[in-house]
Amino acid sequence: MPTRCLLRLTAAATLGGSLLLSGCANQLPQRSDQEARSERKLLEHSLSIDVGEPATLELPQRRIRIQEQKTFAVTDYEVTRRYDRYTPYQAWRELYEVPLGAVAVIAGTGANVLNVVLLGNVPESATRGWIEYGFAGLNPAMNVESNGRAEQNLALLSDKRLEQRTEYTTLPWAERPVQVSAGKQSFELTTDRRGILHLNLLDGPFAEQDASRIGKLQLRVAAEDGSHSEASILVSRSLRGKLQEAHALIYDDLEDDDVGQWVHRVKRLSQLGLEEEASELEQSLIELTRNDPELQKEFLDLLLKQAGRLAADPGAE
Repeated sequence: MPTRCLLRLTAAATLGGSLLLSGCANQLPQRSDQEARSERKLLEHSLSIDVGEPATLELPQRRIRIQEQKTFAVTDYEVTRRYDRYTPYQAWRELYEVPLGAVAVIAGTGANVLNVVLLGNVPESATRGWIEYGFAGLNPAMNVESNGRAEQNLALLSDKRLEQRTEYTTLPWAERPVQVSAGKQSFELTTDRRGILHLNLLDGPFAEQDASRIGKLQLRVAAEDGSHSEASILVSRSLRGKLQEAHALIYDDLEDDDVGQWVHRVKRLSQLGLEEEASELEQSLIELTRNDPELQKEFLDLLLKQAGRLAADPGAE
């Protein structure tokens, strides 16, 4: 007989302990949030090369604009997420929740009695809220609601399609390679951050070639996805006739010439119609003579007298 009673007590204690250790979570009201989401699908990708006007090069320098165009199908969605919220069970909290629950039940009962006397003017948080809190506290297998300890699980995720539209973007081919072919030679040049290719037949890789034999330039750009574009530009016969002489005027050693030869080079480039190159050479010579004021003054005076060009050192105070 004592053995049977002992077994019953042990089973009851085990069951009670299990309830305390594996209590129920206290469910809270669901929480939901919404956000906007957009999906972009690339429909078309193209490149364009604007060689400018005129179509035939008459001057050795040309700024060529390169752009890429993309067409997207954009779909807007409204995303809704619903979360199940609950207060996780912690057995040790029952040590204070049970006595507080008993107090809350008594207070809630009194509030309901008082509510009858006051014709229903007692707040619901007292009449109903205290009662609910009290019974949750008295339940040894459940903690009272706590927003501060609340946890949540995703219960529902839904996407609602709102609208679909087409978007077009045009961006510069910024700091990207451009393949330039001149006859049998091929060079890789790079655009600037605005997508401009600064082509100069008297500079860069062309300076090392006989540019006077170049009658046509072929330009090609290609993207990683296979999109590409090609364009060509002719070099006029008149320009080809000037390139070899202009190259010598610009790149032959300046230090072996006297001031008169310097002035002749600037003047001759201007006579060939290459005013931009003449100005660049003029400024290079001014920079070269900056540390020799007397030589610089001699150059500027002779430049004005023989070439009719008024120039000054931009770095002078």
